[in-house]
Amino acid sequence: MKNWIFACAVVAAIAGNGATVVDVTGIGAHDKKSVSISVTGAGADAYTKTLRRNLELTGCFKIENGGEIKVSGAIGGTVTAAGAGKSLSAPTPAGDDKAIRMAARRMSDAMVSAMSEDGQKGFACDRVVFVSRKSPQSSELCMCYPDGQDVRQLTSDGKAAVGPRWKDSKSVYYIGYLNGGQQIYEQDVETGARKLAFNLKGISSPAAISPDGTKVAITASFQGNPELYILSGGRYTRLTNTKTASEGQPTWSPDGTEIAYVSDETRHPQIYIVNVATKAKRRLTSKGSQNVDPDWGADGRIAYITKRGGLAQVAVMDPKVGEGSAKLVTSPGSWEHPVWSRDGRHLVAGRDKALFIVDSVEASEGGDEPRQMFRAAGNWITPSWIR
Repeated sequence: MKNWIFACAVVAAIAGNGATVVDVTGIGAHDKKSVSISVTGAGADAYTKTLRRNLELTGCFKIENGGEIKVSGAIGGTVTAAGAGKSLSAPTPAGDDKAIRMAARRMSDAMVSAMSEDGQKGFACDRVVFVSRKSPQSSELCMCYPDGQDVRQLTSDGKAAVGPRWKDSKSVYYIGYLNGGQQIYEQDVETGARKLAFNLKGISSPAAISPDGTKVAITASFQGNPELYILSGGRYTRLTNTKTASEGQPTWSPDGTEIAYVSDETRHPQIYIVNVATKAKRRLTSKGSQNVDPDWGADGRIAYITKRGGLAQVAVMDPKVGEGSAKLVTSPGSWEHPVWSRDGRHLVAGRDKALFIVDSVEASEGGDEPRQMFRAAGNWITPSWIR
C-alpha cells in the first residue's frame, strides 16, 4: 500500500535577442486560429517543425495552407506572425538546430500570449523533468521540452532516482539512493551540481516547495508512521497524526494556506486537504477504489488520478466545490502523475510507459486528444512540469 507514496516571460524572452514588437488590435473567435508557416534559410525545417508542434499543442491554433495568421521570414533575420488583427515580429538569429528550435518555442509562446482569444499562456519553453526507469533498482532523471525534443539525461548514477519536483527555475528536488537509503537531493539542471537537501531517516515522499518558496511539504517516517510535515528554517512542523495510515504526495494550494495529500487511513488511498495554520483536515475524494497523485494548479483546480473499474483516469476538480465538480479528462487506462502546465489548461501525465500532453478541455468544447511527447523505447514516468 505504501508504493503509491513514491509512486519564458515569453515576449521578454524573445526580446532578449533583439527588439520585439507586438501590435494587438483585436481578439479572435473561440475556434482555433489557422496558421500557415513559410520560413526560409538554413534551419528552416527545424524551425517550422518545432513551431508547428508547439502551436498545435496549445489547442489554440491549427496549421493549414492559407491560414489567417501567416508566419513568414528568414532564419538569420526576422520572423513575423501577422493576421487576425495582430502582428508580432522577432529577430531569429542563425545557429545550430537546437538554438533554432528554441527560437521557434519562444515564437510559439509569444503567439499564444498575444493571439489566443483568452490570453492563454504559452508553455513551449517550460521544461519537463521526469524519470527514465531502467529497472526497479536503477532509474535516472531526464528532461526535455513539451514538444518532446532535446531530451537530456541529468543523472548517471545507476541507482534509483524517484519523484522529481521543481524547486525553482533551475533546480529540482528528488529522492535518491546514492548511499543506500533514501535521501532528498537538490539537482541543478543546468550545471549538474547536486547537493543533499534533506537527510531523513526512514521513508519519505517527494518534496513540494511552497508557492512563496519558503517552505517544503514532505511526508516522512522518521518519527514512526509516514506523516505530513512542513520544513522551514531548519524546523519541522507535523501536520498529521494518523498512526495506522500512510500519507504521501503533498501539493500546495496556490495561496500556500493548504496542502492536498494522499492518505490510506480508510484502507484505500484518498485525497485529503489540511490547513497549514490550524492543522484541520478534510477528506476531498471518495468515488472510485482510489484517488491519488494530486497536483494543485495555479487557477485553484486539482488534477489527480482516479481509479474506477480497475482502470485509471485523469480527473480535474474544484476543491472548493468538492468531488461533485470532478471531470474525467481522459479515457480509462493506466494513467498516472498528472501535472499542470502554466496555462491552466494542459497537463503532462504518464501512461503505458510514455508521457503525454493532456488537454483538460473536453473534446465537445474544442479540446484535443492526448498527444505523446516523444516516442522512444523505455519506461518514462513521474513527470514534473515547471511553471
